[in-house]
Amino acid sequence: MSTSATIGTDEFQALEERVMRAVEIVRREREARATMEAELTRLKQRVGEQAAELEQLHRQRESQAVAAEAARSELAALQDERAEVRQRIERMLHQMDELV
Repeated sequence: MSTSATIGTDEFQALEERVMRAVEIVRREREARATMEAELTRLKQRVGEQAAELEQLHRQRESQAVAAEAARSELAALQDERAEVRQRIERMLHQMDELV
């Protein structure tokens, strides 16, 4: 009987060790999960911030495109006006030459 009691005790100790290892594995996995959930939350927040920044950059780019188009239009108008003024001055100079 002493042998069966010893085997029973040995088996119980082995079972206890397996349970303790399982508990340790579950604890580590829970810690890892908590760490990953915190990282996921941080990354989601960062993605949200970057999405907002990207949207702002798109708006700025659109605004700059509108400003650039306005500047091109103004430049074209000024160049047309310059050409017109040049023609008027040339006509005036030509008329002055005819008077002299």
